[in-house]
Amino acid sequence: MTLTAATRRATVTGMAIEQRDVAEVSEAAEFVQRFAAAWSKCDPAALAELLDEDVVLIQPMMPSTRGRTASRAAFARLFALIPDLRATVHRWGAGDDVLYIEFTLAGTFGGRELSWPAVDRFILRDGLALSRVSYFDPLPLAFKMLTRPRGWGRVVRSGFRPSFGGPRSDAA
Repeated sequence: MTLTAATRRATVTGMAIEQRDVAEVSEAAEFVQRFAAAWSKCDPAALAELLDEDVVLIQPMMPSTRGRTASRAAFARLFALIPDLRATVHRWGAGDDVLYIEFTLAGTFGGRELSWPAVDRFILRDGLALSRVSYFDPLPLAFKMLTRPRGWGRVVRSGFRPSFGGPRSDAA
């Protein structure tokens, strides 16, 4: 049996790896590669390909979404707001049916670079995201966006509607 780099890392750190764990780590490693590739394309369709039909996405500043179609539309609004938005993956970890990816999002808003760190927690099913909760501090990002009036027109045109009320249970 050939071990992937992720599996070798897990072995080196002293984790006892069962056959099931090897499969989960391999699935997670593949998902992380696809995640990084999808974000490099600045394309809502590429990101939607990572998602299960019944996916639930929860994130700061935006309403929760349910379903691949609604999620793709939310990504389209995000890219209309920041067309060159990309993610740089720094590290990831998987275990107990959960995948965490730490990354930085960066793009141009209001004529200047905008970036913020985030961590996404995924539940995967058959290699696709069944749920994703994104964790980042929205206040510095909101402040940067508010202090760049050149970008305000893009907010209106994009259809982006910030939501600061926290996760909603009525995600549609």
